[in-house]
Amino acid sequence: MDTRTFLDDLLASGKTLGEKGKNYAEEKLNIPESGPEREAMLSGLSKGALAAGVLGLLLGTKGGRMVTGNAIKLGSLAAIGGLAYKTYRDWQAKKQNTTSDQMLAINPTEDNSDEHSRLILKAMIGAAKADGHINENEKISLQNYIDELGESSVLSDFVEQELAKPLDPGDIAKHVDNQETAAEVYLASLLIIDQSNFMAKTYLDELAKALALPPDLVANLSAGMEQEIPSL
Repeated sequence: MDTRTFLDDLLASGKTLGEKGKNYAEEKLNIPESGPEREAMLSGLSKGALAAGVLGLLLGTKGGRMVTGNAIKLGSLAAIGGLAYKTYRDWQAKKQNTTSDQMLAINPTEDNSDEHSRLILKAMIGAAKADGHINENEKISLQNYIDELGESSVLSDFVEQELAKPLDPGDIAKHVDNQETAAEVYLASLLIIDQSNFMAKTYLDELAKALALPPDLVANLSAGMEQEIPSL
């Protein structure tokens, strides 16, 4: 399964969501779950629109959340990894009183393995579940969209399993083996999560602890994201 391409499609579709707004996303989400009307509507949607539907569900637009989160401002997995890497190196350099160019760090953008991409997708799904907006109907809709995108059954099964799992930051953290990747996982979660929601904010705090991220690095990731992609 090509999880990286799937993630890039979702993130690229966020640019369309950002340009056209909440009504556009909700229009795509109001597709019936079955029947001839559903088939007729889906036949008229491009791959980008279908991906926008998946991202819209993860962001919780159907539940009323406005499509103004930072997830719509990064168009690829490489952009997430690059921002996490830059923030980590700057934090490390300041800690050791040297320049970021002199720091040795693992660059997440250089890991093109499907295992790495699945980890980021796992983190994003966990963040999306954190505020409780993904109910059984939303789970069904997500699977329908992924099926219509023509993704492999392996990817579809992976998403289904992640949606069904109890929310557990430790389950994500156990797949992370270095601090640079931990920073990327946290940033990917931060991009999706609605921090105005108490449950979601609590989850984000627990994830940072499970990833063993120092509080000042967590603060830098949040601040760096706002500097790189200021609010629309």
